[in-house]
Amino acid sequence: MQVTFIDQKESWYKMLPLTYTRPVSEVRVGILKIREKWEKRLEVESSHFISKDYLESQFQKPASKTLFIRGGLLPTTELVNTVKNLTDNQVLVHDEMLLVGFFSPEDDFEVGSRESIKVSDAQLVEYPWDIFKLNSQEIKQDFELLTNGQESQPLSDPNTQVYGDQLFIEEGAVIKSAVLNSENGPIYIGKNAEVQEGSLIRGSFALCDHSIVNMGAKIKGDSTIGPHSKVGGEVSNSVIQGYSNKAHDGFLGNSVIGEWCNLGADTNNSNMKNNYANVKMWDFDSSRFKDTGLQFCGLIMGDHSKCGINTMFNTGTTIGVSANIFGDGFPRNFIPSFAWGGASGFSTYPTKRVFETAKLVLSRRGEELTEKDEAIMNAIFEFTSEFRVWEKK
Repeated sequence: MQVTFIDQKESWYKMLPLTYTRPVSEVRVGILKIREKWEKRLEVESSHFISKDYLESQFQKPASKTLFIRGGLLPTTELVNTVKNLTDNQVLVHDEMLLVGFFSPEDDFEVGSRESIKVSDAQLVEYPWDIFKLNSQEIKQDFELLTNGQESQPLSDPNTQVYGDQLFIEEGAVIKSAVLNSENGPIYIGKNAEVQEGSLIRGSFALCDHSIVNMGAKIKGDSTIGPHSKVGGEVSNSVIQGYSNKAHDGFLGNSVIGEWCNLGADTNNSNMKNNYANVKMWDFDSSRFKDTGLQFCGLIMGDHSKCGINTMFNTGTTIGVSANIFGDGFPRNFIPSFAWGGASGFSTYPTKRVFETAKLVLSRRGEELTEKDEAIMNAIFEFTSEFRVWEKK
């Protein structure tokens, strides 16, 4: 079976800034990316994508008829079983929203004359804050998917204290002198990951392959640290997509950090307003702030963005791609892509300098910045110019 993940225009906009650099299905929630969840459950080896045109060089379109899945749709056992029994002339629909069906690349993703099968348990990642909102549930489901029938590596360190029986350790992982509490949710330690001395971790928690929890870190639960990342300080209900660092002290709560990001030492974000009111966050689809309906909502940071030491982020801050934030005081709570500065004001971070930095950052992980990467970043630079209001003065 071939699978294609499709982004409708409105669904892609709602998930910005994370989707500037990826289709919705490439977002990590729980342990796995949405695409990976479906591939494992449907036993599919590779997938195709229909998203923004400038992403095609990295995320290829299908060449023939395939099973189309809405990008933000999260799989459940019941939903997957229904999909497996779907015929060419049937589609799955939830609240009049088309979710799954067989289509050709040139077809419109519409019900048309097909038979509609209504599903009641569909759950979608529609906004960036849904990632941390649903992260605990998704860690638990991914944990079952990845560990079912598998045997955990033994915990070899006698100085590590474990509470509960939901700890799974992949091959090559190292844990020393830590406290791991899985009584309220599972703890997953990925391949060649490391939990250093003095770390305090409560489940649900996922530390993905080749990532590190630094000495003395306090992980309060419902958090995911994506692959090839480092985390320290205090973290609560947050998701780092991968290849990013929050290596030092400071608080990160109810937040989502993209790839290739770096948070300077003692960076802190607020995740609740002083008056306990619902948090509003920037909505790219409407170009205004939107009520999230959440009392706890912190920081959303797009790929390749960074901040200096002692940076303070207000409740409900959104940062675009390749922004560089520094200086004292609270910067504005919507920082556009390719912004350079802080509370005292911003200038434009030109792509030439962005590429210079990105090459150095990627080389530290043994990766290279390709011409395709640069083309995507150039497209994002043009696409996001409307938000850099200082350029229009």
